[in-house]
Amino acid sequence: MTDKPLLVIAAGGTGGHMFPAQALAEAMLAKGWRVQLSTDSRGARYTGAFPSEVDIQQVQSATFARGSFLNKMMVPFRVLSGILGAAMKMRRSKPNAVVGFGGYPTIPAMGAAFLLRLPRMIHEQNGVLGRVNSLFAKRVNYVACGTSPTQVPEGTNDVHVGNPVRASVLERAGAGYIPPGDYPMSILVIGGSQGARILSDVVPPAIDALPSEIRRHVRVSHQAREEDIERVSQYYVDQGVDADVRSFFTDIPERMTEAQLVISRSGASSVADISVIGRPSILVPFAAATGDHQSANARGLADAGAAIVIPETLLEVDSLSAQIAVVLGDSDGGLQMSRRALSVARPDATEQLVALVEEIAN
Repeated sequence: MTDKPLLVIAAGGTGGHMFPAQALAEAMLAKGWRVQLSTDSRGARYTGAFPSEVDIQQVQSATFARGSFLNKMMVPFRVLSGILGAAMKMRRSKPNAVVGFGGYPTIPAMGAAFLLRLPRMIHEQNGVLGRVNSLFAKRVNYVACGTSPTQVPEGTNDVHVGNPVRASVLERAGAGYIPPGDYPMSILVIGGSQGARILSDVVPPAIDALPSEIRRHVRVSHQAREEDIERVSQYYVDQGVDADVRSFFTDIPERMTEAQLVISRSGASSVADISVIGRPSILVPFAAATGDHQSANARGLADAGAAIVIPETLLEVDSLSAQIAVVLGDSDGGLQMSRRALSVARPDATEQLVALVEEIAN
């Protein structure tokens, strides 16, 4: 057991970081590696789908963005303590490679790997480097980019690999698409790992406002924030729309496969899933995303003609309803959008990332 190479994966507490981390963990275990995951309490919520062989270690996340003034003053000391603690563990475990996926919980592992001069790399899911990844971009062997193009500092050793998707998504790569028609049609509404209030505000009335010949066939899977579930569910019930409203779907790949249309934020993992499975989409980039990276994420699908992008500031009931009708009212158009989504997919992203890990380890 101990002669197997060890990979340490560090990822922050959002699905955008954790899903590609899970994909790499699955692939490296299949390659005969041991895998250790370092994350925080938020990230731990996403570890239920990780293989049981992964050694999950929870670290304390330290960020300047939240907390009292005193807590913010203590952050540098907590970060340093976290790095030194991680370095002590790594001196004992001697990992063959360390890979960071972004987020503040990545700092201890990546900082320790830098101090110990261990083979290391980061994966950036978005078209704009996150704060933590920016910190380490010039201090790693590779910056693996999930979105093309990605804005990186000059002198960075960057390579485009795409965004790894989980095995459950990869199993449905290029799944047959049933074009919109005069039969039940599914709409999947996802707002990132935490849901999106604006989608809960606008999407239900937009669906209710659809032409009757489309509306009567529509069924909805809608991800909403916990505090919005009751009102969103009740709205659909009152309007007679068949809808399943939850705070988190554990079977997103299955629901996406069945969908004729996906309405979503344009987080990197969501965009990758949509591309690999191949579904028409209406994307609403999160306006407050750092560096407007969600707009950058959506560009590939939009330029390919696979997605309709609506800026958050322009998202209104009537305009969204009209765009939904455009997709669901055109069988050939929906089919073409699904094919165009596949044209920009990178189903080999995990393989490319595995190859880089093996390269730096050797």
